[in-house]
Parts: sequence; C-alpha cells; structure tokens
Amino acid sequence: MALHLGDTVPDFDAMTTAGQINFYEYLGDSWGILFSHPADYTPVCTTELGRTAQLRKEFERRNVKVLAVSVDPLEAHKGWVNDINETQRTVVDFPIIADESRNVSMLYDMIHPNASATATVRSLFIIGPDKKLKLSITYPASTGRNFVEVLRVVDSLQLTANYSVATPADWRRGEDVIVVPSISTEDAEKKFPKGLRIVKPYLRYTPQPDMDVAANTRTGIF
Repeated sequence: MALHLGDTVPDFDAMTTAGQINFYEYLGDSWGILFSHPADYTPVCTTELGRTAQLRKEFERRNVKVLAVSVDPLEAHKGWVNDINETQRTVVDFPIIADESRNVSMLYDMIHPNASATATVRSLFIIGPDKKLKLSITYPASTGRNFVEVLRVVDSLQLTANYSVATPADWRRGEDVIVVPSISTEDAEKKFPKGLRIVKPYLRYTPQPDMDVAANTRTGIF
C-alpha cells in the first residue's frame, strides 16, 4: 500500500549490518531517511551508499539518521560494505537492512512489478521526529540519487516545520524564503522583523528566519 505525505510510517524490526533494530527506536527523536537499493554489488548503489557515508557529518548536523535497505542477505551486505569503503574511499557506518523476506520493501511499497518483480526501486523517504512521512522520491534502478538535493530538502523541511514560510524553486540554505499566504502582510511584518520584500500581494520574501545573517550560521543546534 502506497504511503502518502503526512501518513505515519510503518514501524518494523529488521536485521541489519549493525545488528537487530526496531525502526522507531533507531530513529528516536531524530529525523530519518530510509532508502532502498535494487541489489548489492551494483555500481550505482555502490556510489550512492558511498556518497551517503561521505556526507555523514552533514546528516548529523541536521539530526538525521540514515538507514538503507536491500533485499540481499546480511553476509552479502558485509562484503559489499568492504567494497564500498575501498572504492568510494569512505566508511559506511550506518545500518543496511537485510530484507530477504521483503517485509520492509512491501511495507514501504519499494517493489514496483512493472520495473522489477523482485528488486526494489530507488525509493527514498524522509521521516520527521513525529514518525510522519515528509517526503518521498522514487528513481528508476538506472539513475543514481542526488544526495546534495536530499540535504537541501531536509533543510527546507526543517525550516518550514518551525516557521510560517515556504522555500522557492532552487532555494538553498541562507537564501530568502517565501511567507505563506495564510499570514497577512500586516502580521508578517510583525512576525518577520528582518523585513519583507513584496513582489505581489501573494508573493512576499523574507530572509531565512533561523539564520544569523552576520555569522551566516543557523541558530539552535546547527
């Protein structure tokens, strides 16, 4: 059954390269990313897992825990991790689920029969601390994901979860954001003391509210 934005994501228990885990317990109060791979020892997947490991500090800064899933067995995962570490010059230190039963893959609708009856597509789910689905992206098996874009989306989701703003096309951390239409201009002027740039009554920009412009750093935990 397909998951929709805002749905509470399914919990599960699974064996991983880091041992047996419960998904909800693993996430705790963190944001989470669950992403699937068609198979072990495949070239695109190797680069994806390597890139995720290289970005470990960026995920940690955003309080995001990462968890990968493949339908291959645990021993294959362990050997594959060695290859990833060698070829991508990194250390994969996040869990990879051994989903031989396809339990997780079916729970999260990661197997699309018209693409493959057995292998998972490249699905990626961003999950909030409330265990609700915030974003899902699905790529075909032949196309590697852009993890810089994944980080950009996390930045947007975390910002817009705490402030009455939205992020425009191609937005990146530190750039102006859009005041949501439900807030009047009068209220927006009070709510956003850094100022408004009004292009149209429905299109109003303000500097990113959680960022100290002088220091160019976010306030809080970042």
